[in-house]
Amino acid sequence: MASETRAIAAPLTGIRLGRSRWRTTAVVVVAFAAVAGVLVLGVGFGSVAIAPGDSVAILAHRLFGLPVERTWSAAAETIVIDLRLPRVLSAMLVGAGLAVAGVTFQGLLRNPLADPYVLGTASGAALGAAIAVLIPVRLLILELGLLNVFAFVGALVTVAVVYRVGRSGGLTGLLLTGYAVGSLLAAGLAMTMYLSGSNLRQIFSFLLGGFDGASWLRLAIALPLVVGGSVAIVLRSRSLNGLLLGDEAAANLGVDVRRERAILLALASLVTAAGVAISGLIGFVGLLVPHLVRLAVGPDARRVLPLSAVVGAVLLGGADLVARMAGDIPVGVVTALVGAPIFVLLLRRTRTGYEL
Repeated sequence: MASETRAIAAPLTGIRLGRSRWRTTAVVVVAFAAVAGVLVLGVGFGSVAIAPGDSVAILAHRLFGLPVERTWSAAAETIVIDLRLPRVLSAMLVGAGLAVAGVTFQGLLRNPLADPYVLGTASGAALGAAIAVLIPVRLLILELGLLNVFAFVGALVTVAVVYRVGRSGGLTGLLLTGYAVGSLLAAGLAMTMYLSGSNLRQIFSFLLGGFDGASWLRLAIALPLVVGGSVAIVLRSRSLNGLLLGDEAAANLGVDVRRERAILLALASLVTAAGVAISGLIGFVGLLVPHLVRLAVGPDARRVLPLSAVVGAVLLGGADLVARMAGDIPVGVVTALVGAPIFVLLLRRTRTGYEL
């Protein structure tokens, strides 16, 4: 992280970054083109194939009210709008949120291996989901489901406990507390899995991640939390840049270190919890995307945060498409199979001069 710290100091002191503006613009254009491509392919491919032209026409007609010649069937429109579109948008939303949270945690903790689950969010969400599976009464809260609600609450409660217990020990204390609490919750998860009996498959489905249960309602509930939290983080990107320099340097730059760290941790945890609640545990997105974006545009959080959101949306949207085409395998399996080799390549590049 040393090279990132030196580079980030440049925009904070008025020195222009060495990255050329045209390169950043090119990355932005390519990223948004990829978003459009993943969206069209995501709603068009599946067990019932829909031509890309019809997919675009249906989206233009239903979402934007554009007058287009109707060449598709009513069944195709139902598949695109009611079944595939909420799933694709959910995957993109979660991917964007996990990527933004990953950038935030890596910057706050000054640890290139930090991911959105570093403070125990994953363990809390998993245990909450497992407890919901064990509850014999199948209640629905706003039709969202006990599993999703318990996962969200479990993630937030875990982060609150980790922060309250570990904040006195600084960044190291937070990391160690997160590890300890996560290990404790893992034991609780193992016990609930042992007691779950025939419901074990449902718990495993959550642990492996996926968007089989995506719906417009779940998307509407998660959308304001993920988007609102992510936008709030982007608006505090200057503070994140300062914190990456170290507490003393950030304070000299006018950053209220304790306040900004607490706010950013809370926002990143909220975004992660909201995403995990509707998708289950999906790894490598929040860990890998920030590094890929930094390679393209440099370490300035004012660029990295919004671009990571776009790249994260493309990555997870594409992973969900691959998962569906491969027979509806868990999305978390796809992200692991793709993310692990890429991350190993990044580690190899570290030895040749690139510092994560």
